[in-house]
Amino acid sequence: MELKKLEVWFVTGSQHLYGEETLLKVAEHSKQIAAALDAAPQIPVTVVWKPVVKSPEEIYHLIMEANGAKNVIGIVAWMHTFSPAKMWIGGLKAMQKPLLHLHTQFNRDIPFSSIDMDFMNLNQSAHGDREFGFMVSRIRLNRKVVVGHWQDPEVIDSINAWTRSAAGWHDWQGARFVRFGDNMRYVAVTDGDKVEAEYKFGYSVNTHGIGDLVKVIGQISDKEIDQLVKEYDDSYTLAESLRKGNNQHAALREAAKIELGLKAFLEDGNYKGFTDTFEDLHGMEQLPGIAAQRMMAAGYGFAGEGDWKTAALVRAMKVMGSGLPGGNSFMEDYTYHFDPNNPMVLGSHMLEICSSIAEGKPSCEIHPLGIGGKSDPVRLVFNAGQGPAINASIVDMGQRFRLLVNEVIAVNPVHSMPNLPVARVFWKPYPNMKTGCAAWILAGGAHHTCYSQNLTSAHMEDFAEMANIEYVLIDKHTELHRLKNELRWNESYYLLNS
Repeated sequence: MELKKLEVWFVTGSQHLYGEETLLKVAEHSKQIAAALDAAPQIPVTVVWKPVVKSPEEIYHLIMEANGAKNVIGIVAWMHTFSPAKMWIGGLKAMQKPLLHLHTQFNRDIPFSSIDMDFMNLNQSAHGDREFGFMVSRIRLNRKVVVGHWQDPEVIDSINAWTRSAAGWHDWQGARFVRFGDNMRYVAVTDGDKVEAEYKFGYSVNTHGIGDLVKVIGQISDKEIDQLVKEYDDSYTLAESLRKGNNQHAALREAAKIELGLKAFLEDGNYKGFTDTFEDLHGMEQLPGIAAQRMMAAGYGFAGEGDWKTAALVRAMKVMGSGLPGGNSFMEDYTYHFDPNNPMVLGSHMLEICSSIAEGKPSCEIHPLGIGGKSDPVRLVFNAGQGPAINASIVDMGQRFRLLVNEVIAVNPVHSMPNLPVARVFWKPYPNMKTGCAAWILAGGAHHTCYSQNLTSAHMEDFAEMANIEYVLIDKHTELHRLKNELRWNESYYLLNS
């Protein structure tokens, strides 16, 4: 996704009381700030300056215009002068786009030798923004507040994180996800209320029988398969048995056929992601391995075993991380290394880990799969890179959704694993193995996550605010007794506000 096609509107509040001369300066200053933010390389979207709003009518009409603009993903509001907040009630009540309140001022420093009342009357953000902030709090509208001078790199970074979160939220609105078959039998955490999710998040999830996909796969031509097989050979280190003329080349062609059929199905239905389950593959020769991996690498959301919530989250996080180094992938906490001197988690899945997180060139291989009762599937095998990362999970807690995030540090494997035929990543959860894993379990986190190398907990917190859902963070500062209290307080809050 080219995020620069998306817009945030820079809206400055004032009032007619100040007179034309002052309002012209307000407009001039706000134009400069908007232009600087738009030109900042850290901010991936287009920042559009809007004329200064000075009355309830101007505010309401501008916000309604933003609501109806398909490429507008949010509003940045700043009060250069005092802007009586009763003027904002109608507009704020109608606002449907994410809001960032930038608490800044045009000048960084006070001009001590020349400051006079004209300067004071013009530069009133210190209390103009408090007036505005009261009304947003009074209406109980979620927003992000960023404080500091507009040229401060930390301020720009905070705005950058918010715009990326807003892009992910915008992408969910009206998005469609397809579920091939049902949820994996008897599994709880991957299921949930799809009606409530559509109401809360804006995306829909609908099921197609696997036969609908098999029909499309059957229509793929040999010429298309030839082209994709060549792409596999050019892009990956191809196992010798999969090469033309060798005994498993037919399996590679079948994997390519599945990918092409899946791609055609998703494009025809305008889907942004999908999920399948190895318990429902009637009519397919292989479980989609390399197909799911490559569709994720192309930007689609995916999760296994019918986990539509994680598939949607993977898509949102791919949009949020668009253009940044590193990747985002469906992930599962698979097994532990409990060495007391070097504890770590091995994250993987049966097949479907996105190659966007790979370190080096992936290997295209074929191996037996002990689940599903199908032919040996083709998959990409690789190690993921090391460095800071996060695991994020959305779970349905009954009366609410919870977004749980664990900050981790990815590390290199301590030994080679020649017999492990899947993509994998090792990480150490913060604050440590025992506390991090216990905290995740106490918070009801799923075994499925979206693993991100290029997003941070700040992005996810902003995203949770936009979605108006519970947010729980496990980081370097987490203590179990405090987390337990936080979860209890959250439970009380959401019960009272349900």
